Amino acid sequence: MFLHSVNLWNVAFYALMVFMATLGLWDVFFGFEENKCSMSYMFEYPEYQKIALPKKLAKRYPAYELYLYGEGSYAEEHKILPLTGIPVLFLPGNAGSYKQVRSVGSIALRKAEDIDFKYHFDFFSVNFNEELVALYGGSLQKQTKFVHECIKTILKLYKGQEFAPKSVAIIGHSMGGLVARALLTLKNFKQDLINLLITQATPHVAPVLPLDRFITDFYMTVNNYWILNARHINLTTLSVAGGFRDYQVRSGLTFLPKLSHHTSALSVVSSAVPKTWVSTDHLSIVWCKQLQLTTIRAFFDLIDADTKQITQNPKKKLSVLNHHFIRHPAKHFEENPAIISDLTGTSMWVPVKVSKWTYVAYNESDKIYFTFPLANHRKIYTHVYCQSTMLDTNSWIFGCINSTSMCRQGIDLSWKAELLPTIKFVVDCEFFKKETRTIQLPVTHLFSFGLSSRKVLLNTSGLFYNIELLNFGQIYQAFKINVVSKCSGVKEEITSIYKLHIPWSYEDSLTIAQVPSSTEISLKLHIAQPENESQVALLKMYTSSDCQYEVTVKTSFSQILGQVVRFHGGALPAYVTSSILLAYGGQLYSLFSTGHCLEYATMLDKQAKPYKVDPFVLMIKFLLGYKWFKELWDVLLLPELDAIVLTSQSMCFPLVSLVLFLFGTCTAYWGGLLSSTSVKLLSSLWLALKRPPELPKDIKMISLDLPFLTTVLIIVSWTTCGAFAILLTYLYYVYKIVHLQASLATFKNSQTVNLKHSRRNEKKSNHHKDSTVHYLHLSANDAEDSLRMHNTVINLLTWIVLLSMPSLIYWLKNLRYYFKLSPDPCKPLAFILIPTMAILGNTHTVSIKSSKLLKTTSQFPLPLAVGVIAFGSAHLYRVPCFVFIPLLLHALCNFM
Repeated sequence: MFLHSVNLWNVAFYALMVFMATLGLWDVFFGFEENKCSMSYMFEYPEYQKIALPKKLAKRYPAYELYLYGEGSYAEEHKILPLTGIPVLFLPGNAGSYKQVRSVGSIALRKAEDIDFKYHFDFFSVNFNEELVALYGGSLQKQTKFVHECIKTILKLYKGQEFAPKSVAIIGHSMGGLVARALLTLKNFKQDLINLLITQATPHVAPVLPLDRFITDFYMTVNNYWILNARHINLTTLSVAGGFRDYQVRSGLTFLPKLSHHTSALSVVSSAVPKTWVSTDHLSIVWCKQLQLTTIRAFFDLIDADTKQITQNPKKKLSVLNHHFIRHPAKHFEENPAIISDLTGTSMWVPVKVSKWTYVAYNESDKIYFTFPLANHRKIYTHVYCQSTMLDTNSWIFGCINSTSMCRQGIDLSWKAELLPTIKFVVDCEFFKKETRTIQLPVTHLFSFGLSSRKVLLNTSGLFYNIELLNFGQIYQAFKINVVSKCSGVKEEITSIYKLHIPWSYEDSLTIAQVPSSTEISLKLHIAQPENESQVALLKMYTSSDCQYEVTVKTSFSQILGQVVRFHGGALPAYVTSSILLAYGGQLYSLFSTGHCLEYATMLDKQAKPYKVDPFVLMIKFLLGYKWFKELWDVLLLPELDAIVLTSQSMCFPLVSLVLFLFGTCTAYWGGLLSSTSVKLLSSLWLALKRPPELPKDIKMISLDLPFLTTVLIIVSWTTCGAFAILLTYLYYVYKIVHLQASLATFKNSQTVNLKHSRRNEKKSNHHKDSTVHYLHLSANDAEDSLRMHNTVINLLTWIVLLSMPSLIYWLKNLRYYFKLSPDPCKPLAFILIPTMAILGNTHTVSIKSSKLLKTTSQFPLPLAVGVIAFGSAHLYRVPCFVFIPLLLHALCNFM
């Protein structure tokens, strides 16, 4: 009934689409570096002390709790309040546990022990009952208000202390970071209650999957507030992304909105964080030892010695965060470092007059200064480069102030240095011309599919190279860089570092290679190059003078598909639904024009064409550029076009809509095959377990229990959860279709062997016999037509159920606290969908063939398919609104 209606070429095409989608999914879920994070362990058994909340507060939020983290003797001491440390509040994210605070809390405790508890932090954590707030936004506002109450409760625990805090620092993981930002939108919230906000893998720009309007409204409220009040928000904020390992929240969403990028906000990817240099997945970002050590070092450097709390000085806070998360100069943080240093004492001064120089020390106790007279090199060279493995506590490079034979004072240039992973050398210096070490390498074309490549050869024996990657700045571009190193006369192991530097965002990544070797580097972006940005992406190569390097770049087709899935995969349900709607409209029109409903797969192949949808969306986007059309658009109260939203986020790939439409059609095809097969299997099971049913004799009859069933389901929707009622409606509809499928199978099997029926027909007149056979033949054909139509409706209804499932899961998880889901995003939809599907479950095609409304109904799916793409690709919760309209019209065809 399904496969035979599609030719082999179409099956091959759909199989090709599956292969391409699989390539993209593989790149997103597996095409990244291995997890290089070290696990952070507790030295003593972790304990979580529940903080007693006021009775009214506990009654208002029965599912939420507040805990204080501790270990061993520290936990025992702090069971007796009040507290004496510096409060830090951890907010878990979507389905996150309050126990995730233990990694950062344990590291902070060890650090406090190292300084004999001169300062220490008290880490609190909120239990949000592991709610799915990334999928259901109805509780985000409730969480925000509870956190406000928790902050006030925490500060009361320090009353009467000499250095009692007046504010708390917040670490928010995932959606917890968004809840922390939302605190500022509360009417009675005082901004001074938060002195620092660090978010980890928090999608600040937009929700990952906008499955209900509550979450999009929440995002709009928070981001609009931060944008409009950017000048008045003094909260120092740091957003840390996980990089490509985090496939749940892509790093581009974690960068704080551009207009709120004032002097107090920073956004960085973990792979670019000094002393971390690794990509983290969505969960490991809370326990990655390298990142948590960096975070705790920053916290201790933020302490004000006078108040014994986190400093209130915004400049110092930003300076500390820059030092630890952006550019580390290989020295301990100093708030006011001495720029000019006296170079005196018993030291040996050795002049170096060559352009290239290496020094290795062997347990020498005396200070040795090496001087590089610039007068000899200024006319020949433009830059000097030095690399050293000195500890990150000492100043090691100075610019001399005077011009005598022995330098007395120097400007400490160590603060201008950059910390890199330690490699095997001591001190290497060289003078060079910038032009000789800057090489331009244009990337290959997007549609070269990896068949062509471009390469450069580094022949000179330098220590540092800048390779400018020209024409690379879009998120849909993806390449593979292969660095082949060949070394001569090398006996010991040599290490090279290749750093991909993106000047318009802090998303650098490092690759460490043992040479000689062949090293592959993935080249793709989290943030597209801004229009006003003139700097280009760089591949900084810290190399060995004994080796030659060949750098080759070529397009990676699989990673391009990965970028499409990474940035636009969430829109796929909209494109699938659009394709099914087009096929649905074709079936309705074939029923109107020919009296028969064609196969779903046939109509999908015939009707689901990109040129029926994309040109209209592009035309609307073009017309919205004109003032008169925009004014008309606003008068009609139409929402913003999703294509414009994606453009504002620099997410417009060329031909991406075409690729997504093909993926959507492919998914619709295989989904239809799965649906049809499932119905047949269930009908076979029905026939095996129950007495074979018969085809309905009165095809226009509406069952007597229909009004009762509809009323019950509406009551269920009103008193419990709309998504639960929709699921029950879906199961009822599937039951009706399985029953019809079993009836048709029974009829076909019995048609040739029903001897009683044949003997009865022999006693009747020939005319009467012919009419009876004619009636039965029509009934069988109508049953087949009805099944084809019902299978398409099931496909549409399946996506409605899938898109409403998050609120159902949320409701089930919180059933012990709330019997009725409030607010309920699916309740209005359920009220309309329940009676509609109840009628459609008892509808046969023969009953609507003569309907005056059928032609109009068949014309509606096309504009609705356009509407799904125009308004539902970035707002998935709108998709069911476009689906139920043709279903409602289809049901009304029974009465008009």
